[in-house]
Amino acid sequence: MNDIPLRDSRANAMTSEKRDESFFEPARNCASVRHADRFSLLIDGADYFRVLREAITRAERTVFILGWDIDSRMKLTPEGSDDGYPDALGDFLHAIAAEKRRLRIYILAWDFAMLYAFEREWLPVYKMGWRTHRRIAFQMDGKHPTGGSQHQKIVVIDDRLAFVGGLDLTRSRWDTPAHSPDDPHRRDANGAKYQPFHDVHTMFDGEAAREIGQLARERWARACGRRLAIRAHRVALQDDPWPPSRAVDIEDVQLAISLTEPAYMGRPAVQQIRTQYLDAIARARRSIYIENQYFTSGTIGAALSESLEREDGPDIAIVAPRNQSGWLQEVTMGVLRARLHKLLKSADRHGRYRLLCPTVPNLGDQIVNVHSKLMIVDDELLIVGSANLNNRSMVLDSECNVSIDAGADKRLRSAIATMRDTLLAEHLGCQVADVVREREARGSLNATIQALSRDRNEHRTLVPLDPEVSRELDQLIPPEALVDPETPIAADELVDQFVPAEKTRPLIGRFALLGVLALLIVGVAAAWHWTPLGEYVNLKSLTNATRRIDALPLAPLWILLCYVAAAVIAVPITLLIATTGLVFGAGWGSAYAFAGTIIAASVSYLLGQWLGRDAVRKLAGARVNRLSERVARRGIVAVVVLRLLPVAPFAIVNLVAGASHLRMRDFLIGTLLGMGPGILLTVAFAHQLVASLRHPTIGSFAVLIGIGAVLIGVSILLQRFLGRRDKHEDEVPEGAPSDADKARASDEAQRASRLREQSAMQRDTADDASSRNHDEVSP
Repeated sequence: MNDIPLRDSRANAMTSEKRDESFFEPARNCASVRHADRFSLLIDGADYFRVLREAITRAERTVFILGWDIDSRMKLTPEGSDDGYPDALGDFLHAIAAEKRRLRIYILAWDFAMLYAFEREWLPVYKMGWRTHRRIAFQMDGKHPTGGSQHQKIVVIDDRLAFVGGLDLTRSRWDTPAHSPDDPHRRDANGAKYQPFHDVHTMFDGEAAREIGQLARERWARACGRRLAIRAHRVALQDDPWPPSRAVDIEDVQLAISLTEPAYMGRPAVQQIRTQYLDAIARARRSIYIENQYFTSGTIGAALSESLEREDGPDIAIVAPRNQSGWLQEVTMGVLRARLHKLLKSADRHGRYRLLCPTVPNLGDQIVNVHSKLMIVDDELLIVGSANLNNRSMVLDSECNVSIDAGADKRLRSAIATMRDTLLAEHLGCQVADVVREREARGSLNATIQALSRDRNEHRTLVPLDPEVSRELDQLIPPEALVDPETPIAADELVDQFVPAEKTRPLIGRFALLGVLALLIVGVAAAWHWTPLGEYVNLKSLTNATRRIDALPLAPLWILLCYVAAAVIAVPITLLIATTGLVFGAGWGSAYAFAGTIIAASVSYLLGQWLGRDAVRKLAGARVNRLSERVARRGIVAVVVLRLLPVAPFAIVNLVAGASHLRMRDFLIGTLLGMGPGILLTVAFAHQLVASLRHPTIGSFAVLIGIGAVLIGVSILLQRFLGRRDKHEDEVPEGAPSDADKARASDEAQRASRLREQSAMQRDTADDASSRNHDEVSP
């Protein structure tokens, strides 16, 4: 206890010089720094959604909504609202647009992968769910590299008020800070209960909001290829969009806007968020408080590990969900989190690291789903946004964070400390004054949490989290390069992960076919981008073409042949499945989809088998890494993971599997397990849901219930299969490091080395980077 004042004074002395300089460096650890007249931290969905609804009713010219997922059926205020507008988001926005003739609403959602089909609203895919009002534009954003996504969660109103954070306008997000186990309002659009949900968002105005408006326009232009002429901030507007019911947390503040954007279509990669996190961790002297949905980033883990090894380093408290949502997340991201946690525990020689999860009495098997993406350092630095602490958010997905550096400003330091104390009070089930009292008395973040922790069975509290996984599951899950990629998954990397090496063999006679395939794929891709082909190869055109083929003699055979040909030349498989469902209905549509998918997969597999690894590698690219034979031996699991994770196109996966040592039986079983639920959902669920809206029948709802039962059954079977001990695995002596352990240790050492080199290079080039005129987001 007596060491704490000395430690604080030493930390203050070490950082006093830095506070005179700005922490933010545009073009390096942020895109720009802009002024905001007002700023508030919105804690949990009830706070955010209520003020967002109020703000949208005050909009005059433009509303931009960008999200990873957007559901027209969700209710912003399930507790009720007295503004006179409908409850459901889609109906609410349509009513606003109909009332305000000068208002335009732009909605941009990620064009999601099959992996997330179970939890998405499907009607927006067909542009029916929004009943698109002529003053509402709805766009699916698919302009991302393989494996990437649009993950920003942004709303901008009249370019004068912006919302940035971790909350999407979708199902199962609303909750109050109480996280009551029996809150009657916590139900999704179907009336089903969901577990407590914790998240944070921000609201701000001024020049910072205008900058977010420019960012939204740029994202929209990239997604749909056309720019917008409306600039709300150039028009004399009457009303202040700030919701009168919400108090302002901070006035007169500078906000940094930081981005993650992958290299794509000639644009360079932007990794400002990762750089800012690394800078913040290196700067921390007393405390690092983190709330995050995921905790798997090797780079961030290496930086935290170095901080823990310092004798005078900060306390580190990370609040995360007890487990990941869904079995697939648990056996992928959950395993990576356990690996990183083990690394940090081994580095924590001074007892300053805590991984915690919030608990609420009487939840049973449910958890408080921590979804926030927040970090607070030394009462001086606040970071909030959409970026998780995983590799995807650092380099692959499109992300947006905002941050405040208080420096030596006591007013801002006090406000940031209050925000952290408010979050801790929520998790610990106490008053903010209790947190302040203990913090001032003990001088340590973790000591404060420990003093306020209580009996988890009787009270809300934070409890230690020590995730562990069995050796079998640890060996089963592929390296994080596949599960949580740091770069877009290139086809040649897929070959490296799943295709065993083979001796070079003559390829004369095979390269002729290979060349034809390569030219065909390149030609189709070029035609798709630079000719009207892209306008014709869509759901509507494929539906019309399928109906014409269905009228021919021997129609089923022609349909399957066309299906196989289209799948082999890389027409999106989801598009083909949806087409059969809409044309032929649930029964025949499912039959055609299953048969076409399996035949197309088999043809591509046999083609890859005939070409061999070397030829497939040359088709995929030039780079080759060492293979993971342990994954290759688990053939069915390898294929299931590849089918579920959005890492590579359908045709490439088939070629890779054929060129590997995976048996065709395992390949087909894995394809059925991985794609079967998605095919059923796409064909039967989407078709019957549309049919039920047009002509409601008992049969349509019976089909929906049946599909739900099948999905639950498949999920249970997959959980049992993935967790089953493989009796044929090579045994590793107790206590001896496995090959996977050695590989991970080597990877961690390399990450730490790269981190040090990266930091040195960034500091050497900071002046040069800052001199460039990149502090503006392109309009």
